[in-house]
Amino acid sequence: MTVKRWKLIISGRVQGVSYRASAEAQANELGILGYARNLADGRVEIVAEGNDNQLGELESWCRKGPPAAAVNSVDAEEQEATGEFTGFGIRR
Repeated sequence: MTVKRWKLIISGRVQGVSYRASAEAQANELGILGYARNLADGRVEIVAEGNDNQLGELESWCRKGPPAAAVNSVDAEEQEATGEFTGFGIRR
């Protein structure tokens, strides 16, 4: 399986609603490596490495998010996989 890297930018009510922690749990369940972090403008950025199926499932989850979130949009950009991650975590 080919490892790919996606950068997802999620906008809406996604900060202060456990979005990053929930994304971390979802990514770990899917076996995805990378991170989630809040952006200064109120959006959340997720950088994830995995195969097409894993990344597709994560993107689908991101469109809904945790119960308290209200996602307006998810912008996905494919990037070159680096293999730099050993797990999935939250960055500050």
